[in-house]
Amino acid sequence: MVSPKIFGNVLSGRCKRNQQTHFRQIRADIALNIRNPDDYVRETKLDIQRVPRNYDPSLHPFEVPREYTRALNATKLERVFAKPFLASLDGHRDGVNCMAKHPKSLSTMLSGSCDGELKVWNLTKRECVRTLQAHEGFVRGMVVRFCGTSFFTVGDDKTIKQWKMETPGYGEEEEPLNTILGKSVFTSIDHHQKEGVFVTCGQQVDIWDEQRSSPIRSFSWGVDSFSCVRFNPVETELLASCASDRSIVLYDMREATPLKKVIMSMRSNTLCWNPMEAYHFTCSNEDYNLYTYDMRYLDKPFTVHMDHVSAVLDVDYSPTGKEFVSASFDKTIRIFPKDSGHSREVYHTKRMQHVISIKWSSDNKYILSASDEMNIRLWKANAAEKLGLLAPREKAAVNYSQKLKEKFQHHPQIRRISHHRHLPKSIYSQTKELRVMKEARRRKERNVRKHSKPGSMPVVTEKEKHVVTVVK
Repeated sequence: MVSPKIFGNVLSGRCKRNQQTHFRQIRADIALNIRNPDDYVRETKLDIQRVPRNYDPSLHPFEVPREYTRALNATKLERVFAKPFLASLDGHRDGVNCMAKHPKSLSTMLSGSCDGELKVWNLTKRECVRTLQAHEGFVRGMVVRFCGTSFFTVGDDKTIKQWKMETPGYGEEEEPLNTILGKSVFTSIDHHQKEGVFVTCGQQVDIWDEQRSSPIRSFSWGVDSFSCVRFNPVETELLASCASDRSIVLYDMREATPLKKVIMSMRSNTLCWNPMEAYHFTCSNEDYNLYTYDMRYLDKPFTVHMDHVSAVLDVDYSPTGKEFVSASFDKTIRIFPKDSGHSREVYHTKRMQHVISIKWSSDNKYILSASDEMNIRLWKANAAEKLGLLAPREKAAVNYSQKLKEKFQHHPQIRRISHHRHLPKSIYSQTKELRVMKEARRRKERNVRKHSKPGSMPVVTEKEKHVVTVVK
């Protein structure tokens, strides 16, 4: 019988030999550069431990089902956390007719109402910081100068007024810096991006220098009146306007005459240039649609955006130029990707009436809507986005979920959940009715074409239907 002491010595000797063999193997590996310490040793104790990972798909046979489940859960959670409404700014005593963003301050916003009252808001505190009686009758338009030191307003009293952005001191009267009396009512105003020049429209389109009391150039093209005029934010010498004869007219400030115009089947209310793509603009139309044009090819719009069930009254682009938001007479706000024919999001509340004006904030996070019932509402641009600071792990989780949703976005279950929106009964029934009407019209066209001489009834695409002609 071997004594325990001798047996222990034998085991310890064997362990030592195994250990020596192991160390010799490691030294040999290092000599052959097979195991490099840089691959697994931390430089400092504050570094994260490096974990080896083999990406061979044969070792992860259930990766796609696992990711699909995660994408489905992320899509469901997005709908659970979609709470876009943030705040209501009340204080106006009549319907809010127009709004303006401050180019230098994210928290400052201006609004003008139908009783001539103008308010300056602090969005951080969600309160009105200044109120002034700007005009008699409607405030038709307002714009903040590119430097942010002053702003311009136009109203039904045929005046253009320039106001200081700073609140007057104690004992000082609230008076405009400059007042210009025009010959007719002005309906819209916009300011140049770099120079002291602004443009107004009414019975004609006028370009004004800030130092002069008469326009430096006027454009008219056989039109009664204009409803909207906008400077191009990229090609700053270009302008576009919406006219009452159903046309959209393009101008170059350096030319003496307008460039060209496209006449549509129904009147356009407002338009907005894409801030990232110089030649693209989107107009909101009375026929419930929005049309995105390339100004070089006006014979047809390159995208028709359909979803509203009443006239679209205003439109504004996001600062990234990838999306825009529209305000409609049907009491809803819709967010459209610029290349998509249908909206990705619709916002509505029980109390919100016809939405007159809409703005997308300069930080791409918020949307401001002004409506008939004297309220301005603040919304999230991304309904399910978590506001405030995010921890690095939260950011990583959000980005991972977003990529998963993009990867599986066309799977039927995920597409159904992500696209579903609850709508007010009136809008839901109107949408169904419009769908039936469109299908009936399409069916009638097919039948007429079937029973007509071949070639006598050409197929007219949806894009071509709405353009009457282009005049140069």
